[in-house]
Amino acid sequence: MAGIYIHVPFCKTRCIYCDFYTRTDMSPKLNYVASVCKEIELRKNYISDETVDTIYFGGGTPSQLSFEDFYRIFETILKNFDVSPNAEITMEANPDDLDIRYLEALKNLPFNRLSMGVQSFDDNELRFLKRRHSSEKAIEGVNACKALGYDNISIDLMYGLPNQTMDIWNKNLDKAISLDIQHISSYHLIYEQGTRLYRLFKLGDVKAVDEELSVEMFSVMIDKLTSAGFEHYEISNFAKDRLYSKHNSSYWLGEKYLGLGPAAHSFDGQDRAWNIPSISKYIVKIGEGKLPLEIENLDKNTRYNDFILTGMRTMWGVNLLELERLFGVALRDYCLKNVQKYIEEGFVCRNKEILTLTRGGIFISDGIMSDLMWVD
Repeated sequence: MAGIYIHVPFCKTRCIYCDFYTRTDMSPKLNYVASVCKEIELRKNYISDETVDTIYFGGGTPSQLSFEDFYRIFETILKNFDVSPNAEITMEANPDDLDIRYLEALKNLPFNRLSMGVQSFDDNELRFLKRRHSSEKAIEGVNACKALGYDNISIDLMYGLPNQTMDIWNKNLDKAISLDIQHISSYHLIYEQGTRLYRLFKLGDVKAVDEELSVEMFSVMIDKLTSAGFEHYEISNFAKDRLYSKHNSSYWLGEKYLGLGPAAHSFDGQDRAWNIPSISKYIVKIGEGKLPLEIENLDKNTRYNDFILTGMRTMWGVNLLELERLFGVALRDYCLKNVQKYIEEGFVCRNKEILTLTRGGIFISDGIMSDLMWVD
């Protein structure tokens, strides 16, 4: 099994917290699409003869692409890869792009999952984040998707925003639950260096919420969403009816994936690779028939650390038998030695050969995973 990720680096406007590689100039779009199709042909052997089980258009804002853009990319993928008939095919979208006309066009494409960057149902928070939709538009977008038969819809929510109160956060969660969607991803606001938000933070114009409030927000989110029928299957992700994000789960489970487009990352089961974060340079290199990427050869200890980091984030946890098969007895014993205190303190559960975080362990997960990692 393998996945394909296509990075769409275009946005109408740039949110103040975003540190992904994006641009608001849409003029290179046609050359970008042509280059992605060419990259598909150049890298068709990257994931060997694996069946493609997930295709994910992320960004940026993939909903800035037209039907014709998507059609051309899908046509090229299907010519060069064996795509499972049951593949999960996701598009990230901004809510105000999803009007009925656009969604009707999408129905003629293979998309069967939509992920919407809602972030908040509070208009003041949306304005602060420089999101270009309103709460009303977000609700209309979800309802339009449902009306056209989409039954695998995910939304993103943010917590820990400056001036965010528990009342606002509770209302955001209640509104998300009321929409009767299948998946919610929720992330704490991060002040990423190089973003406008980070500059405001360093100038003292915005202040981060205190840790106690952040923990309370996270705790309330777990309680509300699980009570509403969502399964907390990864630290930041909740799903109903086992409609997990198969694509993101493939990252956490160590499966192969091919990343296409500028700044996209790939993993072939052994090594990581990433394309240069420049549309112009990406287009030029691809036009020359060259791959605009860098490769990181991963040694055993680095792959072990990745195995711990991704596995412990999920409800599936770390399989000690698989750990031993991949990395040997010494690293298995190292993991068991370092995790023992967390088992005794009730932060990690060992069920036969599976290690998972307990509810309490989730709140100190960074420290637990750090202690289980190999340090040279």
